Amino acid sequence: MSGVVRGVMRGAPPRVLTVAGSDSGGGAGIQADLKTMLALGVHGMSVITAVTAQNSLGVQGAWELPVESVRAQYRSVVDDIGVQAVKTGMLASAELVEAVAELLAGTDAPAVVDPVGVSKHGDPLLAASALDSVRTKLLPVATVATPNLDEVAQLTGVRVESQDEMRRAAAALLAYGPRWALIKGGHLPGEAVDLLTDGSEEHWLGAPRHDNRHTHGTGCTLASAIASQLAKGQPVPEAVAAAKEYVTGAIAAGFALGGGIGPVDHGWRFKE
Repeated sequence: MSGVVRGVMRGAPPRVLTVAGSDSGGGAGIQADLKTMLALGVHGMSVITAVTAQNSLGVQGAWELPVESVRAQYRSVVDDIGVQAVKTGMLASAELVEAVAELLAGTDAPAVVDPVGVSKHGDPLLAASALDSVRTKLLPVATVATPNLDEVAQLTGVRVESQDEMRRAAAALLAYGPRWALIKGGHLPGEAVDLLTDGSEEHWLGAPRHDNRHTHGTGCTLASAIASQLAKGQPVPEAVAAAKEYVTGAIAAGFALGGGIGPVDHGWRFKE
């Protein structure tokens, strides 16, 4: 009988949908998102926006999918299975950004927006022409936006070179409409400190910096972990803190793969 394991009827776990690009190397994108969701006990589903040829050395090619394909994938999942949270990653073009923003606006679930601009290796994953669509269409429907310092500079023009400047970056991001801004300070020297704020309350989240260059997929993993915790019913501050703890462990356990930057280890908790 479907759903019965050794006589126990199992209900479906919380459902989380990732709308992002595929990473053929398995370290970031859709693949990282689904691994994260499995590790955190939710059912992961996917809408693929683009296919990349990607490995530990970089992105060798990227091909976005037609808007109608992305819309059909989304409606297929949401209308039948339903979602408790949605996470967005690589959206490639203004047309895809606007289509996904419209879909999110019509979905009664929290949305975690990772405004992916470039890959870990510096390869562009979002057309420059799409930045305004991210600002005016996508950020206003975000429950949490999770830019790194390069992405927040792209979106707001605020360049962060110290923790004090993270507040200004967060305020500039919140002006576009997300309910919460998570400014990731991992690119600053010293302890890896992130700022989560909704404009009234502030949460500073610190974590030890691990001496490990194998950090491919960090941003995708963090955003997916936040979405997973939100789907389980946690409030935003608790969801982000739990996600930060998970991704810190994944970074510590990151491993070499290929000739370049290896991935974080999404299954690190299974090995403890």
